[in-house]
This record gives sequence, C-alpha cells and structure tokens, in this order.
Amino acid sequence: MGLFKSDHTRNILPHDGAVFYHNDMLRAEEATFFFDRLWETIVWKNDEAVIFGKHFTTKRKVAWYGEKPFAYTYSNTTKYALPWTEELLSLKIIAEKITTTTFNTCLLNLYHDGAEGMGWHSDDEKSLKKHAVIASISLGAERKFAFKHKVNKQVISLQLETGSLLTMQGETQTNWLHRLPLTKKIHRPRINLTFRNMIDNS
Repeated sequence: MGLFKSDHTRNILPHDGAVFYHNDMLRAEEATFFFDRLWETIVWKNDEAVIFGKHFTTKRKVAWYGEKPFAYTYSNTTKYALPWTEELLSLKIIAEKITTTTFNTCLLNLYHDGAEGMGWHSDDEKSLKKHAVIASISLGAERKFAFKHKVNKQVISLQLETGSLLTMQGETQTNWLHRLPLTKKIHRPRINLTFRNMIDNS
C-alpha cells in the first residue's frame, strides 16, 4: 500500500486513470467558513439504500444539488437535485477554475466522525458523463482516502486535508474503486462535496 504525498502536478494513480490532489484549494479560514455555512444551510438527510430488497438508512447524511432537478439513482434509490445555494456556487466556480471544466450537479456527504465512511465503489452510474472530471472537495476533519485497482488490487492511499480538492478523471471510474475507510481516531465531522456532470436529456 502506497501513501501518496501532495503534488498537484503528479498523477496519483500509476496507470489506468488520472487523479490529482490540490491540498491548498482553500485557506484554513475559508475552509472553516464554508464548513460552517454548509453545516447550517444544506438540506441534510440520512442516506438510504435498498439492498436485496431490504431498506437501509445510514447515519451518514447526504444532499444533492444542481442547476436543474436532475434525478440521481444509486443503491436503488433516487434523489432530485435542489437549486444551488450561494456557498455551493462559490465552491463550484473555484473548482471549475482549477479543473478548467464545468459542473452541473453536486453530491454532498456529511460524516459525523470516523465511525461513518464509505465502502469500495466507483462513481460510474449511467446518468453520469463517462470519463468526465469529478471534483471532490474536503472540509472539516482530515480523513484517509484510498483507491484500489479492479484487476490487480493495487491500493493507493492519501490523507484528504480540509480545504483540499481531489480530481478524478479519464478512466479512473472504469478501472479503480475508491473508499473512505472507517477509523476510531477521528471524532470530528467532515463534509465532502463531489461536483459532477450529469447527462442532460431535457
């Protein structure tokens, strides 16, 4: 297992994808401001999933926003995007400037502490544009994040700092899984925003 050191010009993945890490997207005081505002203003709801016919509700909370009421289905449940807030638009503009791309939606996750995380998965739903850039912003507690190759099982890990931006693009979702592992060491909350591009069929 390799632990990646910050260098936004270097691809984190050794092959079959492209991931770049910007640990200084926001200053500390900016990261704190956005964390507090998102905590207070976002319409947070416990995430839900239907697995083998059984309904599950997670402790982790989520929210789905966008420029249109896009429908987003995963884990056999569907969410409809709420209109952008002022803070989300500000963060979207910063992410778009760094990535030189545009985004039409954002999925937010609120992890209250290290007991909440995310298992191995890929963001490869058919409603998302294939091979498009996904911009992931971290606010709050620093957490470990990992990638695992789907074939050779190689694992690459890094620490996601508050105010940082991680971009996933190219064939990353096709060839790699990623996760936010559980940990007993983290007792503070973390907010994660993933700006995405949905296919617009309207």
